Amino acid sequence: MSTDPLALDRQVCFALAAASRSVIALYRPVLEPLGLTHPQYLVMLALWEHSPRTVREIGETLVLEPATLSPLLKRLESAGLVTRTRKADDERALDVELTAAGRALRSQAEAVPGQIVKRLGMQLSELETTRDALNRLLAAAATTPPR
Repeated sequence: MSTDPLALDRQVCFALAAASRSVIALYRPVLEPLGLTHPQYLVMLALWEHSPRTVREIGETLVLEPATLSPLLKRLESAGLVTRTRKADDERALDVELTAAGRALRSQAEAVPGQIVKRLGMQLSELETTRDALNRLLAAAATTPPR
């Protein structure tokens, strides 16, 4: 590793971006039989944890802006996996709920994590440690105000 503070191999941002692209690429062939893209899979994971959820709740959970989330939800609705309905008590809020097909897809999706671990060829404990470190990094970044 270089001692130059601007060397690429010293940059957290580069390691994160490159690792993110590479890992997400491993998901594509695994998610394809489910008819999901990686961002759609993340939405479904959030809904499998708790459904219904408002669009705002999903966005906060996934750290996604509404402009990014809205087209994902429209495609999932077109695929018959979710419904979107206005809340009766607040017409500005939109509830997103799994359909029967969306709930049923969960059983197929249960194989995804194991397939990704196998494709990565790393120990589960090492991946869990990495995930925990990334969650700490996310928390730190969320509490650091931009300048």
